[in-house]
Amino acid sequence: MRVLCTATGSPSHGRALLPLARALAGAGHDVTVATTPEVAPVFAADPVTVETCLPRIDFGSGWQDDAEESAEADGVSEEDRHLRILLDRLVGDMAVESHDVLAGLARTVRPDVIIRDGMDFGACLLAERLGIPQLPIPAGTVNILDPETLLPGLNELRERLELPVQEEAGSLYPHGRFDYLPAAFSFAHFPSTVLAYRQTTVVDRTAGLPGWVTELPTDRPLVFAAVGTALPMFREVLPEGTPLPVGMTDPAEQLGTIVAALSRLDCTAVVATGGISPAGDVEPAPHVHLTDRLAQPLLLECADLFVTHGGYNSVREAVRTGTPMAVLPNFGDQLPNAQRVQELGLGRHLTDTAPEAVAAVCRDILADRGIAARIRQAQLASLALPDVGQVVDDLEKLIA
Repeated sequence: MRVLCTATGSPSHGRALLPLARALAGAGHDVTVATTPEVAPVFAADPVTVETCLPRIDFGSGWQDDAEESAEADGVSEEDRHLRILLDRLVGDMAVESHDVLAGLARTVRPDVIIRDGMDFGACLLAERLGIPQLPIPAGTVNILDPETLLPGLNELRERLELPVQEEAGSLYPHGRFDYLPAAFSFAHFPSTVLAYRQTTVVDRTAGLPGWVTELPTDRPLVFAAVGTALPMFREVLPEGTPLPVGMTDPAEQLGTIVAALSRLDCTAVVATGGISPAGDVEPAPHVHLTDRLAQPLLLECADLFVTHGGYNSVREAVRTGTPMAVLPNFGDQLPNAQRVQELGLGRHLTDTAPEAVAAVCRDILADRGIAARIRQAQLASLALPDVGQVVDDLEKLIA
């Protein structure tokens, strides 16, 4: 098979694609990944061809103006404004640019199938043009975007690209979608055919835990906290002085809250900062250890609690390792993910962000045997899914 993959957004999107690309390449198939400079390093150690050619999502120019106009128009929440503006950009010029770039690449790759980023609608329309299957990677955007709402915008794109318009919203996922969670613990808001595989804990083959982790005290609960890759990336790529897009909290503020909260908790805590300093001159207690980065899936294997932003990668990794979650969401799919975590009994949604309140919720989760039992149930269901290598047979059947 010749497989064309796309990954955009933040490095977490690359990590969602990586197990699929790795399995296909490992089985001897030709895998080409079209991506952005921020995501490309995810694939550096794997036998795939990486083309750094996709357009970035423009979170800078005009975003704040669009947000203010949207707010004045109907008074919707910041989260809804963010999603609305994001959708406008995803099905606008960015999708046309992605389609055109990928169409040029496809003339060389000659793909039999496309595995696309959930935010890459240009790849979706290219698959229609080529008459080949396309499936989106496991991603939060796939879970929360309503295909019915997207249909008018996609049909406008189809008309611009001289493709037949579609009447069915299901045309967005005509061959289904990928996931790494079982149906009973799905985070998807809209039904579709699902090809689900077991979540891997091996992302970066070269990444182990640093030596200092082995010296951490083990007589108290181990709490791991992280803010993900998206917010630190936005802070790096936005021009200096540009505010974060509407609906996003400064990651330094979130880190300040987390460090202050865990300093009040009787635990051993490790906080991955993404290279950002916590706001407010918060001095971590001696039992709170700050580090820029470390192998999250590995540390989660022995953590008693995960304080997370609620990105879909992080949620899946916590389910895979049976780690209860305290979710402090920021933007995009993170808020519905936090709500779903609480709804499923896998942890709690942190709605009060005062450090004392966050510490109290963490204390409650650590003592809650019901949450521990429920996350173990989800872990067992996740472990019962097929190995990701099954993707080879599944795609061969689709192509045939």
